Amino acid sequence: MADNQTISATVTRGIQLQLIPPLKRPCSVPAIEPKGVVYTKRWVVELLLDLSGYCSDKNLVDTLAIEPATGDGAFLGPMIERLIESCGNLGRSLAECEHSLLAYELDEKSAARARAVAQNILTNRGVKRPLAKRLAEAWVLNRDYLLDADGTQADFIIGNPPYIRLEDIPEESASIYRDAYPTMRGRADLYVAFFEAALRQLKRSGLCAFICADRWMRNQYGAELRRLISSAYNVEMLLSMHHANAFDDEVDAYPAITIIRHNRQQSTIVARADQEAENIQPKLLATMLQTNNPNILPHGIHRAVVNTWFKGAAPWPCHSPEQLALLRKLEDQFPPLELNAKVGIGVATGSDRVFITTDAELVEPSRLLKLALAKDLSDGTVRWSGHYLVNPWNHDGLVDLKAYPKLQAYYERHAAALKKRHTAEKSTSKWYKTIDRVNHALTSAHKLYIPDIKNTLEPVLDQGNTYPHHNLYFIQSDEWDLEVLGGLLMSKVGQFFIESYGIRMRGGYLRFQAQYLRRIRVPLPTTLSARQSHELRDAFRHRDKHRATQVTLAVYGINFPTLEAALEH
Repeated sequence: MADNQTISATVTRGIQLQLIPPLKRPCSVPAIEPKGVVYTKRWVVELLLDLSGYCSDKNLVDTLAIEPATGDGAFLGPMIERLIESCGNLGRSLAECEHSLLAYELDEKSAARARAVAQNILTNRGVKRPLAKRLAEAWVLNRDYLLDADGTQADFIIGNPPYIRLEDIPEESASIYRDAYPTMRGRADLYVAFFEAALRQLKRSGLCAFICADRWMRNQYGAELRRLISSAYNVEMLLSMHHANAFDDEVDAYPAITIIRHNRQQSTIVARADQEAENIQPKLLATMLQTNNPNILPHGIHRAVVNTWFKGAAPWPCHSPEQLALLRKLEDQFPPLELNAKVGIGVATGSDRVFITTDAELVEPSRLLKLALAKDLSDGTVRWSGHYLVNPWNHDGLVDLKAYPKLQAYYERHAAALKKRHTAEKSTSKWYKTIDRVNHALTSAHKLYIPDIKNTLEPVLDQGNTYPHHNLYFIQSDEWDLEVLGGLLMSKVGQFFIESYGIRMRGGYLRFQAQYLRRIRVPLPTTLSARQSHELRDAFRHRDKHRATQVTLAVYGINFPTLEAALEH
């Protein structure tokens, strides 16, 4: 490989060019041990090939199909068989297929086994040994796909990219991959780079079909990959296979088949295959998934069509087909909560031990701010536990300590601890400030409190008596009657949005973060009838979730079975 070769930007047609700088190829890269190798079962391979359209009834001779991490040839073997059949159907010579396939394998021994698989398939089909050997050697390359993907554009890129966390890769190699593939951010897995490399190598209308862990669809490290896909590609299908027997060995991953075409986004098929899928003939299953007839779906197969897809780096909340279909429907019909409400989080201090007290005589009364904690929310009300914020802020900014002798003496007793905080090191003259500035207008405002970590969405009304701590989120609005809004949010429809957008922690608890709360869809306040508003307000006051849900379902125009199916209850 020549030093400092680059891929021309012309191969990035339709892709956001700022995401893809020229790929520099070093003359040598530290070897990576063959980790993350997971072999795909034959029925899954056949299904993926059928879904991708790499089928023997098509002209496969004049296309280029790439398998970027071939392993021992789990995908390559069936692809060769289909290519041979396509040749026969077209009356073409197999000698014309030298440039129809490329299979990359970084591990030398695995590459040798893949060549042997290719040669055996060919000779068993009557191909003479010299031609079989020549084709096998031309098709299987003992190279790093991520560093070898060049200006050759492909019609199909198909396979199962390796699952390797960056921390398991030699530092020099990881640095090279990060420089080459801008979508690799944070604690990304190497498969993110395989997606990017494959997508930018596709011809117009070319197709990438991978079976891979689906964490990147929702996690932060997949944000730039999602942004790249939404810029120039069509997500044709997402098939979740969390409970299907997709691999020869058990793996700690949640796999999904993704079918992505280099074309503008149209509708997307979102489906789920459970264990029963293995008993269905792959071609038949592919036809069922691609045909818009829900009546032919067998037990264990779920399918929905989503007419609009996600934009930019937004997460893809694909927990189930029914859930996603309902979510996209509601997103299309109703505006986000943040349109008519402010969503925020309470004050972070950087040292709660110093800044939070229950001593009402500790400092000057004006420097104590009633603080609401998560534990103060019970029975649908705020029961203040007597905690104060030792408040260094006034309406104009950070206070002058000389004007508050007791406050100054208290902070100076704890100066060593306060000055060690990162926020103090950045601004040494303001060493006594909290991480977040206090917005005093929020204290007297009516607002809904929502604790960060909980099983269910439980909004509680504060009538302008306290200020929220960092473990509480707040919703404040000049347009909403907050009790009416609280009734909407405490319903099962409100819960549905959080379960769609949010993530569950260990133990099953949900995170109720501002980024999820802002995305909740709600009707415009003026569109609710007086009766609906009254019912929601009353349900909120009495913490009657059933009643709130009944009214909310009517407001959103959905029925209870649809909601229950989406929540998988």
